[in-house]
Amino acid sequence: MINPIIIAIDAMGGDDSPNKVIDGISLHSEESKDVNYKIFGNKELIEPIIKKNNLSKNRYSLIHTNQTVQGEDTALSAAKRGKGTSLWMAIESLKKDDAHAIVSAGNTGALFLISKLNLKMIENIDKPALSALWPSKKGMNVVLDLGANIECNSKNLVDFSIMGSALHKALYDKDKPQVALLNIGSEEMKGNATIKDTYQYLNENKYTLFDFMGYIEGNNIMEGDVNVIVADGFTGNIALKTAEGTSNFIISELKKALSSSMIGKLSSLLNFKNLKDFKNKLDPRMYNGAILLGLDKPVIKSHGSTDSIGFANSLKVCEKTIRGKLIEQIKENIN
Repeated sequence: MINPIIIAIDAMGGDDSPNKVIDGISLHSEESKDVNYKIFGNKELIEPIIKKNNLSKNRYSLIHTNQTVQGEDTALSAAKRGKGTSLWMAIESLKKDDAHAIVSAGNTGALFLISKLNLKMIENIDKPALSALWPSKKGMNVVLDLGANIECNSKNLVDFSIMGSALHKALYDKDKPQVALLNIGSEEMKGNATIKDTYQYLNENKYTLFDFMGYIEGNNIMEGDVNVIVADGFTGNIALKTAEGTSNFIISELKKALSSSMIGKLSSLLNFKNLKDFKNKLDPRMYNGAILLGLDKPVIKSHGSTDSIGFANSLKVCEKTIRGKLIEQIKENIN
């Protein structure tokens, strides 16, 4: 058991940073007593926020840099900014084994490229995949790829099945991963040649890590009958953005309906707990923290527009991947 866990953090990435980052670290530190934080960013901006949060000095180290990757940077221009940026330094600390994982809410393309420049791929994996958590009726789903790879072959999708299952096992040890391929139909003849080849391979080759359940359509993702959903990055990203937009629309319309009349306001008071539970179920902050799978160290992407609660949840996901020995499980099963 790793004790303490050390998480490297790019404190300057994303909206309202470093405020939300340090506030998120403070929230997470209250729940996780054996996690320490290696914070990279502008000391002059960060120290006043740390003091405001009363974060214990023995829980963090602060490494100063006033160089940052900007949100509008391309991945290549971000890498060319050099090794002095808070993002590069945080990832480099992971490379040097000074931390066990890295979290950033900054530029997604820059995070991917700089991670690939500094960290090794796990042997026998050709492409990394971006994975995230989605709620379902029966628990949580792991969904991948969410945009790291627009085009995939059948080997990539098989690798994603293994990596996604290892992630689910690391996060939710008691539930056996149930894998399905996201497709336009549930019948064997549906889909393109790549997804058909993947179906045939997974159907014929049994894995002890997971059970292969076949195809799943987009309207069944949240039913909970499977808990690992695999797609190429193009399909997965569209599904993710559609789900996020639908969730935000429902919450917004519900708020509007419950505040537009006295009856609505009275109803919301009488059903306060149920409405709060409903909102939390759909709140994307509760599931914040996408994982770049395939590298030999855990790299976690927090949503750039999330707040301190969302960032704290990305740290929680990060902690779970380390405790659940995610990388070891992938290496064990990929061969």
